[in-house]
Amino acid sequence: MDNCRKPIILVSGATGYVGGRLVPILLERNYKVRCLVRDPSIIEGRGWSNIEIVAGDVLKYGTLLLAMKDVSVAYYLVHSMAGGEGFQKRDLTSARNFGKAAREAGVKRIIYLGGLGENNEQLSEHLKSRQQTGNCLREWGIPVTEFRAAQIIGSGSASFELIRNTVERVPVLVTSKLIGTRAQPIAIRDVLSYLADCLEIPETESAIIEIGGSEILTYREMMLKYAEIRGIKRKVLEVPFMSTNISAFLVDLVTPIPANIARPLIEGLKNEVVVKDDSAKRLFDIAPISYEQAVRFALERIGKGQVLTTWQDAYSSFGGKVSEWVKLTNIEGMIKETRQIKVFSDITTAFKVITCGNEGWLFANYLWHVRGFIDRISGGVGLKRARRCPTNLRVGDTLGFWRVEDLKTNCLLRLRSEMRMVSRAWLQFEIKELEDKKLLITQTAFFEPKGLTGLMYWYFLYPMHKVVLKGMLNALAEQILQSNTGKEIKNHMSCKLPGDMDE
Repeated sequence: MDNCRKPIILVSGATGYVGGRLVPILLERNYKVRCLVRDPSIIEGRGWSNIEIVAGDVLKYGTLLLAMKDVSVAYYLVHSMAGGEGFQKRDLTSARNFGKAAREAGVKRIIYLGGLGENNEQLSEHLKSRQQTGNCLREWGIPVTEFRAAQIIGSGSASFELIRNTVERVPVLVTSKLIGTRAQPIAIRDVLSYLADCLEIPETESAIIEIGGSEILTYREMMLKYAEIRGIKRKVLEVPFMSTNISAFLVDLVTPIPANIARPLIEGLKNEVVVKDDSAKRLFDIAPISYEQAVRFALERIGKGQVLTTWQDAYSSFGGKVSEWVKLTNIEGMIKETRQIKVFSDITTAFKVITCGNEGWLFANYLWHVRGFIDRISGGVGLKRARRCPTNLRVGDTLGFWRVEDLKTNCLLRLRSEMRMVSRAWLQFEIKELEDKKLLITQTAFFEPKGLTGLMYWYFLYPMHKVVLKGMLNALAEQILQSNTGKEIKNHMSCKLPGDMDE
């Protein structure tokens, strides 16, 4: 089909795990793609060309009508679980808004990715919410293609990272009897094939299609198979009457997956998620790969630093927007602490040192981890969130309890704190070229205190911040000088990935 005659395809959740991988596939197939995102700045750094970006929020009906204009097919790839408690209600509200706006705009079809599971009284709240979301989209009379999948296995997916981090870090896997439940995990590459191919298969309209990998495994088998692939020995210890809350706490303790995400995932283990309808086999020319193949592909991606998206990307739309930054820096009461240092270096090398790494922090690493532990036990994200890629950053990436809010190559890196606290904080690095091959590196800490508590927090920790941030700037300068003399750059500004491969 000629590109000029291609319909407009709307992708909601384009900055999320699945949506962020689907967009480039649609572009490769010459579809006209429009992305619906809360903050368009998050798309920067993705390397996508010839796309249209519209700002909108599925929780705000009025923002969706412009995004739906002239759209033929709309992908609904939004999930609110990362937002914590109450995600079921948010999911249903979002789906109703999306379906209503789609009908108003004349959208011909919606494609949705939900979850497997037999619809009965035993179905977990998470899986029930995924299926109710599909029902809400259908309420408005638009043909809906609903794919139902079990665990998605791919580099950076929540299900895979839960298995990977648990098996890598815990020699004896203490679990409940739910570990014996059967599932049919599917590789992310197969999920993407189904989502993209269905555009050209009319028979998939108004259909619920169950998709899964080539084999059925218990969760015990999945974890032990991962250990076998990695060449490590692990034992499984089943503990009777182990509660979901205890399991979620243990997952939170040893993996980057926070309890609010782990809890619904673990609760879902009580439900067998196996394909029972052969619609996918009849309608698609797709041969799903095995669990072992999916794991090996994921590990290869991680080892080569080629992770396209992660489950953490779902947080990208939370917090302040980059467009608000100018206003924030000028608000009354904003505290700014600035330090500068001059170094001899080319600007490209210096920027690489500032943004590269995966083995902790250059100065007072133990203090960073203490602060991360305190944040974690108080319900925050802590320092366990690994980098998407050790060699480059883009807007929306995570670095422990920081998130990249703005990034300008060879010029600026601004990080926004996502620690659990009443106030807001940023850490910014700027590079400016001077004469005689000198660079001026400016480090600025921004803190927006909320009330007396915020001010007390800042001044209580100020002596420690002063030592740590000054030490960090000096260490960065030292690393820049070493890199210019040909010495290896030490990695920093993130937690080490468990089980990093040498590939």
